[in-house]
Amino acid sequence: MGRGDLSDAEWERLRPFLPVSNRRCGRWRDHRQVIDGILHRVRTGVQWRDLPERFGPWKTAYERHRLWSADGTWERLLQQVQAAADSAGEIDWDVSVDSTIVRAHQHAAGAHRSAAGSRVKGGRAGRTPGRDAVAEPRRPPGGGGAGGEGLGRSRGGLTTKLHLSADGRCRPLSLIVTPGHRADCTQFKPVLEKIRVPRLGPGRPRKKPDSVAADKAYSNGPCREYLRRRSIRHTIPEKTDSQAARLRKGSRGGRPPDFDEERYKKRNTVARAINRLKQHRAVATRYDKRRYVYLGTATAAALTIWLRT
Repeated sequence: MGRGDLSDAEWERLRPFLPVSNRRCGRWRDHRQVIDGILHRVRTGVQWRDLPERFGPWKTAYERHRLWSADGTWERLLQQVQAAADSAGEIDWDVSVDSTIVRAHQHAAGAHRSAAGSRVKGGRAGRTPGRDAVAEPRRPPGGGGAGGEGLGRSRGGLTTKLHLSADGRCRPLSLIVTPGHRADCTQFKPVLEKIRVPRLGPGRPRKKPDSVAADKAYSNGPCREYLRRRSIRHTIPEKTDSQAARLRKGSRGGRPPDFDEERYKKRNTVARAINRLKQHRAVATRYDKRRYVYLGTATAAALTIWLRT
């Protein structure tokens, strides 16, 4: 077993949830060998063509990663590992939310502008494929240029922003990829609504944290109203200009929002979760052209964090 490969215990936790058939003919190539190759690339950031030979053909690892990023297999594996941790009472539901800027490598640019979801091998888009044609799995929407692929322009070049929520033990619960210039507060609701931890037995998945902590970037009316509507306790500091505007209104400005200083001290958990994610070089620097593939890369990194903590 090489450095960074799945241990026997980690493999046994994933094996029951892996797909058995590739929906075409035959069975998948050895899952464990291919997953080890994918995790090696996520950890080191090496080009796919430079994967060591012990992981098998590089194209097999790349296609498996691309397919599982498109059909949500990586997210389902992450949810199953989270469900096992939740059933054992190992999730701290005092959640923190934040985002981080990721520099996009020049190889991350240049994705095709046309949507690839309707393309079919062996036939042209929009026409009935031939008998021997093999339909590709439907891909998430994209192909709308840099913005459609989660790339934003800044003075330093192309950037991507990774929004995430983390539990009290510094492990990512949900991930969203946007262009680097997108404001944090616009993704507050989507990040929280993406939290979904299934139950191992009967019952609905858990989607509601016990409390939420966030910095001043999320201090606005819509974010606070969303948390109040869901009856979620929250600790978000008030912006200086918002506080001054409230004081100018006097009694009409209302009471200041509640702020728990002790609870806010735990917000560093999301920053530590970001540090753990960025220990994976393919997450710290984006090399993937397609947004859904980079999200799959970040989700695979989050999966290893959950397996090893």
